[in-house]
Amino acid sequence: MEKIYKTMRDTGAGSIALGIVILVAGITVGIISIINGTILLKRKNELTF
Repeated sequence: MEKIYKTMRDTGAGSIALGIVILVAGITVGIISIINGTILLKRKNELTF
């Protein structure tokens, strides 16, 4: 019975850690996307196709 509780604890801790990593990655990607979008909007007059 104790082995089950240890497994559940480890799985829960791993899930929390993974969630934090995914959250940080998502925020980072969002910030980079916003920055790239503003750069494109500032330089839209310079773009030619």
